[in-house]
Amino acid sequence: MFDCMIIGGGPAGLTAALYAARGGLSTVVLERGMPGGQMGTTHLVENYPGFEEGVEGPDLAMRMMAQAEHFGAQVRYSDVTALRLEGKTKTATLLDESVVQARCAILALGASPRKLGIEGEERLRGAGVSYCATCDGAFFRDKNVAVIGGGDTAVGDALYLARFAAHVHIVHRRDAFRASHILVERMRENKKITVNTPYVPVDIQGTEVVTGVTLRQAQGEETQLLACDGIFIAVGNDPQTALVKEQVALDARGYIITDAAMQTSLEGVFAAGDACQTSLRQIVTAAADGAKAAASAVEWLMVR
Repeated sequence: MFDCMIIGGGPAGLTAALYAARGGLSTVVLERGMPGGQMGTTHLVENYPGFEEGVEGPDLAMRMMAQAEHFGAQVRYSDVTALRLEGKTKTATLLDESVVQARCAILALGASPRKLGIEGEERLRGAGVSYCATCDGAFFRDKNVAVIGGGDTAVGDALYLARFAAHVHIVHRRDAFRASHILVERMRENKKITVNTPYVPVDIQGTEVVTGVTLRQAQGEETQLLACDGIFIAVGNDPQTALVKEQVALDARGYIITDAAMQTSLEGVFAAGDACQTSLRQIVTAAADGAKAAASAVEWLMVR
């Protein structure tokens, strides 16, 4: 029996573990793979405070984990196959059928960028294929890039990338964009952005790095090769909330609903990071969520 059980070892979960352990709680982190989540698969992180020359994502993840462990947090590596969050005792069943229990729980389940599922996407991830313009845009200064998508994120990414890139192509499967009117207006007025509609990406070209993307007319068979050095995929994210969808309140897209203290709809259950409703999904915001969730957990347990 622990005071606090944290499900997920990304930046939100590891920061929550640090704050919970420093707050005097016996704390365990349940992580199914390597620590760090998406951060752990990012080659170079340049926008996390304190590293003027950037830091490798896996290195930052290991530092966060070591810091949490230094203050007493335990990390257990296993898939969580079931969660029972109602009642005074929160229970996690692990892949080997062992059980972990705690007085409160912090859900740091994360979210995964939605994939296109086309040839070359997975093979060239990190070699020109990116799912985060604010993370990787600066690597493509004075280069040609393509953004795939038609919502606020995609159009916002195109505008952001135009600050660095030589030219930005945005590819959308429809003529009309789902993004807000003001963003679309700004995009169309930007001379560094070319709109390619209605097209769908067919495959991503390149052997060791991205060299282009093959596009097909959405209502036809004609294809063309769009040469570029980088491809930013912005077709949405999928929150990893399947384990809790029948227990805590989720919004229509499956993200966990919390209040300002990161409290979910269940007493003693908090949430943090990319699985929550948020306007920005970055390492620094996930870490901030984790700190708030843990501080709330400490306060909640103090009166019980």
